[in-house]
Amino acid sequence: MYDSGLMAKAKNIYQCRSCNATALTWMGKCSSCGEWDSLELQAQAQSTSTLNAAANFAATVGQFGDAAEAIKILEIDAPKIGRMSTGIQELDRVLGGGLVQGSVVLVGGDPGIGKSTLMMQAAIGAAREGNRVLYATSEESAYQCKLRAERLLEVEEVSENGLDSLFVLADTDLARITTQVMELRPQFLVVDSIQMTYRSDIESAPGSVSQIRRCCLELVYLARQLQMPIMIVGHVTKDGQLAGPRLLEHLVDVVLNFEGDRHYALRGLRSAKNRFGTTLEIGLFEMGQHGLQEVVDAAAFLDPDAPPRAGAVVCPAMHGSRSLLIEVQALVTQGTIGQARRRASGLDGNRFTMLTAVLEQHANLKLADQDIYVSTVGGLKLTEPAVDLALCLAMIGAYNNKVLRKGVCAIGEVGLGGELRTVPQIEQRVAQARRRGYSKILVPITQVEVAGQNAVGVASIADLQDLFENIKYFSTPKTRLSDDKKEERIKYA
Repeated sequence: MYDSGLMAKAKNIYQCRSCNATALTWMGKCSSCGEWDSLELQAQAQSTSTLNAAANFAATVGQFGDAAEAIKILEIDAPKIGRMSTGIQELDRVLGGGLVQGSVVLVGGDPGIGKSTLMMQAAIGAAREGNRVLYATSEESAYQCKLRAERLLEVEEVSENGLDSLFVLADTDLARITTQVMELRPQFLVVDSIQMTYRSDIESAPGSVSQIRRCCLELVYLARQLQMPIMIVGHVTKDGQLAGPRLLEHLVDVVLNFEGDRHYALRGLRSAKNRFGTTLEIGLFEMGQHGLQEVVDAAAFLDPDAPPRAGAVVCPAMHGSRSLLIEVQALVTQGTIGQARRRASGLDGNRFTMLTAVLEQHANLKLADQDIYVSTVGGLKLTEPAVDLALCLAMIGAYNNKVLRKGVCAIGEVGLGGELRTVPQIEQRVAQARRRGYSKILVPITQVEVAGQNAVGVASIADLQDLFENIKYFSTPKTRLSDDKKEERIKYA
């Protein structure tokens, strides 16, 4: 048996002789039973559970005898990674195919974005697959969790949907949560949230650095020991970073960020770290009346009947293995020299500023006294450089009050010299654009042959001025809908 060789540090606590309640400091009156002068000094070992869990985990990793012995990599028998489906295809996609046995997943996001809703839907999906699931919540009561489950299932009684294997525990003490885990032996554990969970043998308040580090460490050991996947909800700071020590992201196996504005329907689940899969995938969800609904393609948010607008360009953007048609919008208005505003929503602000300078230098646009606002439709965040050409076209169109004709989209990365560079996976982007009815696709001139028929090559930003003189691609904007389209819109609404 593995011996950790560590001695638990003794720590003084006070225990009530009437009700056996404990306290970190002496008080004249017991806060539990109300007895006076009943607290007596005791000694308790600290970090015992953590050391035991660490010792058990260290004993399990020594598959070839002594765990400290070096092994040839060719002699290691790598087992097949077992995965558990959450019943949500978009979540399984981001995870790399499902939850890995013994892994710890950390999910962060802004308040109200839908983290608890996603966790409840994942717990319901795993329970429907026949797995025993424990949902440990420290922010809500058990009754509130049942109300959410009923709202998600659209029924009055959750028992009617085969959820006998889903258990809810409303507690904040990690020791009691661990006790329930050892008794129930669930196959999937959800902890909502890590900032509200605490250990009673640590003096600091819940949410402090020491509490978060200790609780996350014990959950990691627990997952490894029982080979049980754990999903943890984490809060974020006002800067959008996960609250707590940076060590928190290093301890877990997967870090998922729930992106988007809670005022928008479209939400994106992106992987920032994944030891068992790629970090390029993104899951799309739409917040509805009955929880988060999966979105197969963001092109569903594009209005096919909307007239062309100045400053609106569609770009096929890659998110992992999928190509999504995203509309990029720009607004250029008269401002003040020296105080011109630059605002980007859903796009990289630094790259947007760089492209503005490229347009001034190579496209002969006078933007020093212009306020420029750019955004993406639906609130989805785009970070890849392949959206550069669409963003530049949107700004040029907004500046000159010109619109792209219907059925034209743009793909390409723009360099500092104004040249267009190649983008990866051009075939998949073009195929997706054609499936959506786009007949003309502006691509880098070096990828015209690869893009195939109806592809228009663009060598540099300066060539865009020649495209503006071509009526095949640009036209004057229409500000009003026809009467037939207007009636269809009203009838559809």
